[in-house]
Amino acid sequence: MTDNLQRVQKLIAQSGVASRRKAEQLMQEGSVKVNGKVVTELGTKVGPNATIEVNGVPIEKEEPVYFLLYKPRGVISSAKDDKGRKVVTDLLPGVPQRIYPIGRLDYDTSGLLLLTNDGSFAQELMHPKHQIDKVYVAKVKGIPAKEELVQLTKGIHVDGDTLKAVRQRLLSTDRKKNTAIIQLTLHEGKNRQIRRMFEALGYPVDKLKRERYGFLSEQGMQPGDYRELTPKEVKKLRHLANQNVN
Repeated sequence: MTDNLQRVQKLIAQSGVASRRKAEQLMQEGSVKVNGKVVTELGTKVGPNATIEVNGVPIEKEEPVYFLLYKPRGVISSAKDDKGRKVVTDLLPGVPQRIYPIGRLDYDTSGLLLLTNDGSFAQELMHPKHQIDKVYVAKVKGIPAKEELVQLTKGIHVDGDTLKAVRQRLLSTDRKKNTAIIQLTLHEGKNRQIRRMFEALGYPVDKLKRERYGFLSEQGMQPGDYRELTPKEVKKLRHLANQNVN
């Protein structure tokens, strides 16, 4: 019987109403009710038939789902867009749950993106200490020198930010077209980070793709394709997210 009990804040996060951390804050503020009674104790567990309200509104309980999407260029990493542009959830029309992307890829960047309705899971993966490898391939205009590529891992200061890659590798060069293809591994994901790093060095990015997220790869997928993660993959991602978090 106790196996069916879950913490209130986890259920709130899974509903997509708020992250687990925000759910805990709402509980402490007295904004959460279970079966009509205010609950502030963070250790409170409830069964599957409990009614949970956040600010007077019952949460909709959905089974957590987890998807891997190969995002094409020209799509917004959001569940909705006030300008009417295509968003990533438009690419998963057969999914009834209210899913949203974990993190983001820029409009002009393609590659792997995770989507879920599990706020707790999303929070774990986006934790600033998670240190999950995200591998990108960039085609840049110009051919950086070896010393400049090393600077990418040492750190580049741009507009008050220190931007750095964990690893870098020059994959190929085209002297005739004066372009280079470079692989970068990041742990963080600041806004337009890779483009800003290369622009600071004087090598504008022509194309950018995220080809790997942790142990997940684009193998067998084309832009616009998506698939559901297996329970084993979800468990492995949770492990990766938490192994470096104190």
